[in-house]
Amino acid sequence: MKPAPEAPRPPAPRLMPRPSLGDEVYELLLAEVIANRMAPGDRLSVDGLARQFGVSQTPIRAALIRLEAEGLVVKKHNSGYSVADQLSATRFRDTYDFRLLVEPATAAAAARHATPAQIEALRTATLRMGKLSSDTKANYSRFAVADAEFHGQIAEAAGNEIVRESLHRLYTHMHLFRLRYHATVAVDAVNEHDAIVAAIAARDARGAETAMRAHIEASRRRMEPCFNET
Repeated sequence: MKPAPEAPRPPAPRLMPRPSLGDEVYELLLAEVIANRMAPGDRLSVDGLARQFGVSQTPIRAALIRLEAEGLVVKKHNSGYSVADQLSATRFRDTYDFRLLVEPATAAAAARHATPAQIEALRTATLRMGKLSSDTKANYSRFAVADAEFHGQIAEAAGNEIVRESLHRLYTHMHLFRLRYHATVAVDAVNEHDAIVAAIAARDARGAETAMRAHIEASRRRMEPCFNET
C-alpha cells in the first residue's frame, strides 16, 4: 500500500523589509527640521537627541551627517551641530530660475523618451503623494522627499543624468518645504503632478513642458509670500 502523498506545505511567511534604526532617526529629525519644530539656529546636542529618542549616539550622528550633506544642519568647529538657516532671497530666486530653465524641457524630453515602466512608476509616485497629502501634518517631510524623487524620476525618464544629479544635489524640495508648512502646498502639488504625468503618458511633449512650467511657477507663488515673511 502506497503512503498517502504529503499535503503541500503552506508558503513560509515573508518578512517585510523594515528601515534601519539610523533611517528611522533620520526621518524623525528631518520631520522636525522641515516642520520648523527645530528652528533655524537651534543647537542639536548628540547626547540630548540620543536621550530624547531613546537610542545610542551612533544613529544620531549618522542622521546628522546625512542632514549636513543635505544642507539642513551645519557643523561648526567646537560648537557642534545646529539647524541651518532658511534659504536666502538670492538662493530662493536662483533656485526657481534654474528650475524654470531646465525642468520644463526635461518634462518634454520625458514625454518623448519615457518607457512604459517609467510612466507607470510616475503614476505610482503621484498616487503615493496623494495618499501622503491626505494627512499633511503627519506626512509633510515624507511628502517633501517624495516630491523630490518625483522630479528626479522625470529627469531619469528623459534620459538626462546631469539634470537628475543637479536636482538631487540641490535638495531643493526639502529646503523649499521648510518655508511653508501647510496642507495646500501638498494638495496643489499633487494636482499639478497629475497634469504633468498625464501629458508624459500621452507623449505630449509640449503639454508636458507647459504643465511643468505651470507647476514650478505655481510653487513659487505658494512659497514666496511666506518666504518674504522670514
